[in-house]
Amino acid sequence: MLSAFRRRFIPNIQCEQIRLGHRVRGKPPIFCRTIKERLDELNYKDELYTARIDIGYPNEKKPAKILSARLEQLKKLKNDKQLEQLARNHKLEINLDEAKKEWLQTLGPKQKKQIADHYGVYEHLYGEGYFIPYVNLEVHYDLKNGSFLPVYTGNVIKPAEALEKPLVTYESNENTLWTLVLTNLDGHLTENDKEYVHWLVANIPSNSIEQGDTIVDYLRPFPLKGTGYHRYVFVLYKQNEKLSYDLQKVTHNSSLEDRTFYTRDWYQKYQDNITPVGLAFFQSDWDQTVKDYFHNVLNKKEPVYEYDFPQPYIRPQEWFPLRRPFNLYMDKYRDPKQINKEYLLRKLKNEDPFKRPPAPLRFPNAHPLPKEMPSWLKLHEKKIRLGWGRVNDV
Repeated sequence: MLSAFRRRFIPNIQCEQIRLGHRVRGKPPIFCRTIKERLDELNYKDELYTARIDIGYPNEKKPAKILSARLEQLKKLKNDKQLEQLARNHKLEINLDEAKKEWLQTLGPKQKKQIADHYGVYEHLYGEGYFIPYVNLEVHYDLKNGSFLPVYTGNVIKPAEALEKPLVTYESNENTLWTLVLTNLDGHLTENDKEYVHWLVANIPSNSIEQGDTIVDYLRPFPLKGTGYHRYVFVLYKQNEKLSYDLQKVTHNSSLEDRTFYTRDWYQKYQDNITPVGLAFFQSDWDQTVKDYFHNVLNKKEPVYEYDFPQPYIRPQEWFPLRRPFNLYMDKYRDPKQINKEYLLRKLKNEDPFKRPPAPLRFPNAHPLPKEMPSWLKLHEKKIRLGWGRVNDV
């Protein structure tokens, strides 16, 4: 019987995945493309135009003796059982200054580049261009209390902590010229693809920032309320010769429009004479000093942004909603502002500026409610007595 059933019905079944109560629509999965293949086709980009270009200095190959010495040192440390025991007992002491110096000479520049890629810094500065920051750019903000706040690679600094221009240091040889640029990648008010340049000093001899030509005076960060974190990027360029950039002088009294900047176009214009070698950036979000800047410096109203969330889906009303509280069901289809207004009016109705507020009930739900009151209204009154629900929004 069973063999006859197999011979009769099995050959007629198509080669598809068969599930109880389920029929595959369209082509079977074995003949369809994967989601990765479909996305690759939709997001296809020609490698000729998207290939990344290193616009910095090439990496200097170090002698084989230095590399072999480092490998020997690593092997020696790995085989040192005493170091492992000290680390396990939390007694191992490390010279952090020496460790940082070694890190900057080995993996530091490439790891800084990876962090900048993660935050989209190179993409929004140069498009397909990037560079490895072989020159260590140290930036510190003076907090006026005897301490300094450093700028690393993406740490958060509030606008109140960056009101004045920072102290910038880097290692440099004599008879060299540099350009330092501080730009905001996310803060332009009218053009999404443009930037605001907050500081630009050109023709810096060696590492003496004060002796350079200040083309754009320092402007403190002003991330607008509701726009999240803004990226403020310091880039150090090495010049081949003394340059006179085709930029107008921008002072503290200049308008924000005069600070409009586009790093990619500016770099393409002077790329034969400047090379990026140093990078540091921080993130900043709104605080009270931004309002002070707009009101007292720009004499303008402060723009505030809000995100318009999509309205939640509410199914159409029914004549007889079963197993749903009457008042809660009806409130779904009312304006929340109107509901809050009703709660507020109810609260103010019992307020008297010349009398003390009535003492709260010691046992709120011990006081009986009218018997003829509907059940949904009883529950509503009990929640108000206990301070549950929307009554807390007023």
